Amino acid sequence: MNIKNYINGNFHNPIQDNWLDNYNPSNGKIYGQIPDSTKEDVENAYISAKSAFPSWSQTTLDERSRILIKISELLEANLQRFAEAESKDNGKPVSLAKQIDIPRAASNFRFFGNAITQFASESHESIGQQAINYTLRQPIGVVGCISPWNLPLYLFTWKIAPALAAGNCVVAKPSEVTPMTAYLLGEICNEAGLPKGVLNIVYGLGGSTGQAIIEHPDIKAISFTGGTATGAHIAKVAAPMFKKLSLELGGKNPNIIFADCDYDDMLATTVRSSFANQGQICLCGSRIFVEHSIYEKFKTDFVNKVKALKVGHPSEKDTNIGALVSKPHLEKVKEYIQIAKDENGTVLCGGNEVTITDYENGYYLEPTVIEVQSDECRVNQEEIFGPVVTIMPFTNEDQVLQMANKVKYGLSATLWTNDLKRTMRMSNQLQAGIVWVNTWMLRDLRTPFGGVKASGVGREGGFEALRFFTEAKNVCIKY
Repeated sequence: MNIKNYINGNFHNPIQDNWLDNYNPSNGKIYGQIPDSTKEDVENAYISAKSAFPSWSQTTLDERSRILIKISELLEANLQRFAEAESKDNGKPVSLAKQIDIPRAASNFRFFGNAITQFASESHESIGQQAINYTLRQPIGVVGCISPWNLPLYLFTWKIAPALAAGNCVVAKPSEVTPMTAYLLGEICNEAGLPKGVLNIVYGLGGSTGQAIIEHPDIKAISFTGGTATGAHIAKVAAPMFKKLSLELGGKNPNIIFADCDYDDMLATTVRSSFANQGQICLCGSRIFVEHSIYEKFKTDFVNKVKALKVGHPSEKDTNIGALVSKPHLEKVKEYIQIAKDENGTVLCGGNEVTITDYENGYYLEPTVIEVQSDECRVNQEEIFGPVVTIMPFTNEDQVLQMANKVKYGLSATLWTNDLKRTMRMSNQLQAGIVWVNTWMLRDLRTPFGGVKASGVGREGGFEALRFFTEAKNVCIKY
C-alpha cells in the first residue's frame, strides 16, 4: 500500500511524486511505499499548521483535553490493528507491541490531555513594592517533532501529545523505516475531531525531509529522538537560528549487579533489560557489570536463560526475539560482534543469524552475550543498539562506578543492591539522567526523562515537556 502525507487533515501524495520502498523486516520483502517528501511538502505542512495555530492556541484547555483523550480511547479500541501494523513495520513481536507500544502511545495522549488541565502559572507578590508578577506559559507556534524507528508510535506520540496539549501546531516526521502507525494515527485524529492543520505528518529521509523541518525559519522548536551524530547535526543547524531544542540521543547504559541483590528478580529482569525489542531500546542495559563473588554463577545462569529465548516470526505468540528493523542495521550489529572477537572478547552465546522457515530473508539474529576483558573495548564504548550485551566482573564500588561513567553517554543506569547507603551513594554519582534501582523500565510519566553528556539536551515527560513546548512570559503590574 502507499502511505500518504497527512496535511491539513487530508492525505496527499508527495508533490514531486517520488516514493521510498517500505520493507517488512520479518521476511525482507517490500510491502508498500512512502512519500519521499521535499522542502515543498514540508512548506505545505507548515502553512497548514500556521493557519490552524491562532484557533488551536485559543482553544480551551477542556476542549484540547477532550480531543487528546478521545485519541487515546480510539487507539485502545484499535489495539490489535495498530499492534500488527507496528510489528509488520518494525519486526518486533506482535505481543510486545500489543502489551507495551500501543498502550503507551494511548497513555501519552491521555496523560498530557489530563496534565494540561493541571499545568499552572506562577504568581509572585512583591511585598513592599506594591507589585505583583505573574508568569504566562504561551504556546510557541509551529513546532517540529522527529521520532525514531525503534518504538515508532510510542515515541512519536511522546512528542506530539505534549506539543498539542500546550496549544502548538505540529509538523512531524516519523522514521522512514517505520511509517505505518503514524499514518494510521492520522485517521484516528480525524475521527477524534482534531481540527485540520493542528497535526501534519510528512514522510521521507532525514537528510531531505528532516532537514527541511529543522532549517525552516518559522518552525521555532525541534524535539528529536535518535542517534547522537544526527542530534549534533540538528544542533548545529538549529542553534544559530535560536530554536528551542530537545534532543534525546544515544545510550550505552550500565547494569551494575552487587552480590546482595535479590538474585532471581535481578536475573529475570536483566534478561529483559538486555534483549527487549531485540535490544533496540536506548534504555537497554548493554554493559553488565557483576560483583566478582557471584560472577561465575551469574554468567552460567544468564547464558542459559538467554539460550532459552526463542527467535521467531513476530506473529508467533511464543516469540521472544523478533526481526531486527532493517538489513543495514542487521549488518551493523554483526560487524560489532566481529569487532568484539577481534578485541579478544569471548562470545558466550549467540552471534549468528537465524533462518526462520518460510521467512528465510528476514533479519533475524541470535541474542548475543560477550565476555570482555576491558571496559575500554569498542563494544563497551560504542552504541550497538541490537541484541548484544557485554559482561565483566568488578571488585568494588569505586571500580565499577568509574567504569560505568567512562563512556560518552549518560542516559540511564540500573543498580541491583539491597544496601541503602550504597544505593544513595551510587545514585548520586552515576552520570545518567535516569537511575533504576532493583528494577528496569519502570516509568512514571510525571517524571523528567532525558540524558547527560552525548545522550542529549533537555528533558521530556510530565510538566518538563509542557514547559519545553511553551514560552514563559513574565508580567509585572505595579498597583
